[in-house]
Amino acid sequence: MATFYAMTLARPRMTTEERRRRLAVRHHLAPAARAATVEEIAASLTALHGTDPATVHLAAGARLTDPAGPVAAMERALYEDRTLIRMHGMRHTVFVIPAALAPVVQASTTDAVAARERATLLKQLKAGSSLDERWLADVERSTLEALARRGEATATELTADEPRLREQFVYGPGTSYETVQSVSSRLLRLLGTEGRVVRGRPLGSWTSSRFRWAIAPALPDLPPAEARATLTRHWLATHGPATEADLAWWTGWKITDVRGALKAVRAVPVDLDDGATGHVLPDDTTPTEPPGPWAAFLPALDPTPMGWQHRDWYVDPAHRPALFDRSGNIGPTLWWDGRVIGAWAQRPDGELIWRLLTDAPGDEATTAIEAEASRLHTWLNGTRVTPRFRTPLERELSA
Repeated sequence: MATFYAMTLARPRMTTEERRRRLAVRHHLAPAARAATVEEIAASLTALHGTDPATVHLAAGARLTDPAGPVAAMERALYEDRTLIRMHGMRHTVFVIPAALAPVVQASTTDAVAARERATLLKQLKAGSSLDERWLADVERSTLEALARRGEATATELTADEPRLREQFVYGPGTSYETVQSVSSRLLRLLGTEGRVVRGRPLGSWTSSRFRWAIAPALPDLPPAEARATLTRHWLATHGPATEADLAWWTGWKITDVRGALKAVRAVPVDLDDGATGHVLPDDTTPTEPPGPWAAFLPALDPTPMGWQHRDWYVDPAHRPALFDRSGNIGPTLWWDGRVIGAWAQRPDGELIWRLLTDAPGDEATTAIEAEASRLHTWLNGTRVTPRFRTPLERELSA
């Protein structure tokens, strides 16, 4: 009788060292891998966190070959060339996204968020006032017409054109977080989530969180499943290997949608050093050439440390209480060769200060850290940046 032997090929393994090399090269953090343009940076990270307006500029400055003008370059891309768009995206969070990916993010993620946001707003209006769908639709129409006439406007300016935006309602009646809100703030956020308006230039400096609004360019409609696959393909190219949980956390999708998207892009499972299963694109299993040692000062909410749910391979769990706030937002971090080794902040006079959370990494690291600190201090040129979400160690250092 013939004997048959089944032969199975072992799954590829992605070591922690390989993941750190990919992070250094693909996220433009190693000096040899830095980018020439802010558009290249945004594309290589899929999206830049934009909840804190300063983050996008600080994230770009850390990755540009010439960091002398990250603010001017980012403002040109956002407000003149429109190659980058600030919009609501994954997890109902504001991101700065390459213009080509805007319809993908809208269809894969933001449309569902917008539907929930509209239903919630209507429910709150009815519960806390006599306002209804017909009233809201008329205010929307009038507000969009006023914005089209002005070209760009603040909420205050639009309220002068459409006084009904001043109407107030009770948010969360009967709850511990009950408060009174104006229709203007909620309606403009809703219209932004629906892709009908877009944030323009901020009032004041690049650190300001008060924006003007403009009519958004029309986005093509995409099938949601197709859009999820496209976004997953981009994200795995910049963040793979990553687990199902990482993708579910980063996007805010249901696990069934995550698995459908991974299947659609034919993601390849790989073994990670912590025993978990990661996923990469089919043609992305080649080892990365070592980029050389590197140091980086990354801002609060930087897209690299906020890129994965499971972070033990680059952040020591013992350091999380000092580096994160209670909502899971990371503060400014100091990196050496693929790991977070400390944090940094600015004192009231703008002086840059940092603290290591690990043993001294040696002379080479010390020299590189001091060079990066000088690089950041130079282009900030006296600008004082306070993170929107304060973390324990950042507060302590900046005091």
